Amino acid sequence: MIIDVERYALLKLKLLAAALVFSIAAVSAQELHDKIFFENSLMDGNYYYSQAEYRGTSWLKNVQGKLPVAETAFTPGNSLELNYKSSEEGFWSAAIQYHELRGRDAFKEADDLSFWIYLDGAIPSDALPLVSLSLSESFKFESVKLADYISNASPKTWTRVRIPLSALFKERNKDIAKVEAVIFSQGTAFKNEVRLLIDQVEFVPGASIMMALEKVPQLTSAKGYEQHVDVTWQKETNSFVKYIKIYRSLNGKDFIPVGIQYPQLSGYTDFTGPQSAPVSYKLTYIDQNYHETNFSEVMSANTHAMTDDELLDMIQQSNFRYYWDGCEPNSGLALENIPGRTTMIATGASGFGIMAIITAAKRGFISREQAVERFLRITDFLSKADRFHGVFPHFLDGTTGKVVPFFGNRDNGGDLVETSFLMQGLLAARQYFNGKDTNETQIRNTITKLWNEVEWDWYRRTKDSDFLFWHWSPDQAWVINHKLIGWNETMITYFLAIASPTHSVPASMYYSGWASQSAEAAIYRANWGQTTDGASYINGNTYHGIELPVGVSNGGPLFFVHYSFLGLNPHQFNDKYVNYFENNKRIAEINLRYCIENPLKHKGYGGDFWGLTASDGVSYYTADEPNVKGDKGKLTATGALASFPYTPEASMQALKNYYRTYGKYLYGYYGFRDAIDLDNNWCSPIYMGLNQAPITVMIENYRSNLLWDLFMANPEVQGAVKKISSVR
Repeated sequence: MIIDVERYALLKLKLLAAALVFSIAAVSAQELHDKIFFENSLMDGNYYYSQAEYRGTSWLKNVQGKLPVAETAFTPGNSLELNYKSSEEGFWSAAIQYHELRGRDAFKEADDLSFWIYLDGAIPSDALPLVSLSLSESFKFESVKLADYISNASPKTWTRVRIPLSALFKERNKDIAKVEAVIFSQGTAFKNEVRLLIDQVEFVPGASIMMALEKVPQLTSAKGYEQHVDVTWQKETNSFVKYIKIYRSLNGKDFIPVGIQYPQLSGYTDFTGPQSAPVSYKLTYIDQNYHETNFSEVMSANTHAMTDDELLDMIQQSNFRYYWDGCEPNSGLALENIPGRTTMIATGASGFGIMAIITAAKRGFISREQAVERFLRITDFLSKADRFHGVFPHFLDGTTGKVVPFFGNRDNGGDLVETSFLMQGLLAARQYFNGKDTNETQIRNTITKLWNEVEWDWYRRTKDSDFLFWHWSPDQAWVINHKLIGWNETMITYFLAIASPTHSVPASMYYSGWASQSAEAAIYRANWGQTTDGASYINGNTYHGIELPVGVSNGGPLFFVHYSFLGLNPHQFNDKYVNYFENNKRIAEINLRYCIENPLKHKGYGGDFWGLTASDGVSYYTADEPNVKGDKGKLTATGALASFPYTPEASMQALKNYYRTYGKYLYGYYGFRDAIDLDNNWCSPIYMGLNQAPITVMIENYRSNLLWDLFMANPEVQGAVKKISSVR
C-alpha cells in the first residue's frame, strides 16, 4: 500500500514536505502485528487483493482477473478458490497480495508461511501447485512443491500447511515486511481439472504456543435490528486469543460459524436479513494455534421493522461506539483507525469523538455519569500530554502522552489544524458539563486551561504574517512551511484563533489568510483544485444547475462542509460573501447531482448512493470530488450521512440504501466502514476516526441542533462571530 497522503492536496503537501518516511523511533515504538495475506473477503464474488492469470492450454478460474471467493471456510465467513487445469503447453499463476492496513506496518518475527487447505476431492500430489513469494524489490524466490509440505490431507477437511520461510527465501535474509504476495502457480502437468480452497494465509512463528485457553468468552448481549443482530461480549486482553469465533442458529439448535472478530473489539454485527424467529448466538475463543475453546452461553435476539427515527438512533449509536469501547483505553481518546495501531491517538478525530460521546449521553446510549468519568480521564490525559506552544501534535501515544511522528520525523511538533478540531469538541463539552459538582467543575476548568494555553498567535510565525501556519517543530521550527488558505476544512482553525481569549490573532486574518485574495492564495487554490474556479475564494459559477458562491472547483470533497461545522453553526455564520449554511447546502447538492448524473458510469451511483469525500481507497487514502478528475469510483457513507443538515431527504435515502443493500459488506460493529467501490468489488476493511463521528454528530445537529447549540453558547465563539462580521 502506498503511504497515506492524508486528507487532501493540502495534506499531500504536508507529507511530501515530511519526505513521506516514518521515523525509526516511531516504528520501533509501536506494537507488532501478524502479517496476514488473507483471512476473509468482505465482498462476495472475487477478492480484490489477488491476481489470477493463465496462458496456453492451462486454465485458472477467475472473476475479472481475481480469485473467486468461496463460502466454505476455515475461518468464517469465506475462503479463496483455486480451480485450475495444468497443461504442458500452458501456465497459470495466482497471487494473494498483502493489503497494508494503515498503521499496521511492523510485524512479529516469523519462521513459517502458514495457510489452510481444503481439497474438493482426492487429488494426486503431483497435481498440487507450487508455492512462492514475491518481494517489493526485484528478486525471484524459490518455488517449492506444496505436495512436499502436505502429507496428511483428507478430502473435504481443512488441513494446515506450514512451509519454512528458509525454504522460500533461500540465501536471502527473510525480511517479511517486504513480501508483497504469496504465489500459487502451476506445477506438474495434469490432465484433469483440480479444485481446492485456501484460507488464513499468514506468516507465523515456528515454535508452537502450547498454552491452552481455558476461559470461554463472556457473551453479554444480543440485540436485533432491522437487518442485523449486534452480539457483544466482555472484552478479552489475553494475548493468546487470536480471534473470537461467532456461531449462529436460526432454529435454536443447529449452530454454524458465521464470522470471526479481533479481540480488540467487543462486538460483532451479523447481517441476517429480516427473520421471523429468534436468532441465537454462542462464541468461542481461538488461540494462536487455532485451538478452540468450549462455547459461551447462548443468547438470542429478534430482528424487527424500524422507523426512520429508529434507524437514525441505530446509526448514531453504532458509529459512536468507535469512540467508546473502541477508544485507546488509557486516555479514552480516539484511535486513528480500527484495525490499526492500538495505542496511537489521533487528536483531531478525538475532538470529533468528544462530540459523539456528548451525543450518546444526550440520547441515552450511555449515562451522564459514564460520560463524566470518561471526560475526567480525557482531560487529565490531555493536560499532561505533549504540546508545543499549547498546540497538540497530530498523533499522541495513548500510553505515554508523547508525540508520535507518524508522517515522518518533521511531523514531531504542533499541528494547529488537528488542535482546532480537538478544541471545537472540547468547547462543546465545556458547555455540556454545566453541573456544579466537583467532577463537572473540574472538567470545565481543565478544558478552559487547555483552551487558554493554545498559542494561536505563535503559529502566525511573524507578527505581520497574513497567514496561520499548519505546523511547528521543536527542533526544525517551520520546516514544513505550510500556510493555511481556504476553501477547505481549516475554517475552524482561523475562527478559533480569532476567538481565543489569551492568544488571539486579528479578525482581519480571516480575509488576509483564510479567504485571502492575494496572488499567492490564488495560485495555491488553483494548484490543488486543478482549476481557476474559485481561485480567488469567491466562485460564482454554476455546477449541475446550482450556483456556488464560495469554493474551489465545484466545492471539493464533502468533509469541507463537515469538519469545521460539527460545532460551528453555519446558519449563524456569515462573512461578506455568503451565509455558510446556504453555501454548504449547495456543495452537498452539487455532490448529490454529480452522483446522479454519474458521468463516469460508476456502478451504483445515484440518488441513494452518493457522497464523494476523503476516505480509504483500494490502494491508498484519497479525497474524492464531484468532478471527472477527482472521482475515483469509491463512495463514503460519511459523505452523504454527515450531510443530513443540508440534504435530509437524500441523506436518508442513502442511509437506507447503504444499510439495506450494502450493509452486509459496509456496516459493522462501529457503524459504516470507511468506503466502498463497486467497480472494483471492494469495501474498506477499516473504520476511520475522522469519518465515524461526523455521522453521529451531524445527524444530531439535524435532529436537535445539540452540538451547534453547545459550541455556539461559548462567549468566545459569539465574540468571534461578531469580530469577523465587523471586518468588511
